[in-house]
Amino acid sequence: MFKEALQGVVDGTDGGIAGLLMDFEGIPLESYHRDGSALDIESVGAEVSVVVKAIQRASEMLDAGATHEVAFQSERMLTLIRVLNENYFVALALSPEGNFGKGRYLLRVTAPRLLDELT
Repeated sequence: MFKEALQGVVDGTDGGIAGLLMDFEGIPLESYHRDGSALDIESVGAEVSVVVKAIQRASEMLDAGATHEVAFQSERMLTLIRVLNENYFVALALSPEGNFGKGRYLLRVTAPRLLDELT
């Protein structure tokens, strides 16, 4: 179920490269790469999990509420993170010109299904 959900997000987003379901300890539960992608999404996720945890702590310290989504863009990749709960997140890697809005939407609507399967 996880791989199919990730595939739907990646393939349904113009510019989608890879998707990942991971826990905040850096342990991947499932990943999906579009054919021909050389991106190591699991390494990206392990590094990003540290950053997302720091953002969550900062958000709590500022009384801003829970972190739901994090996005960052680098020269060769746009990464979207959707926090599922205190233990898990889902990530989508896109090409820089990828459809950011569609990726956000697909992560948002897919998140509840993933969370249901995790609990």
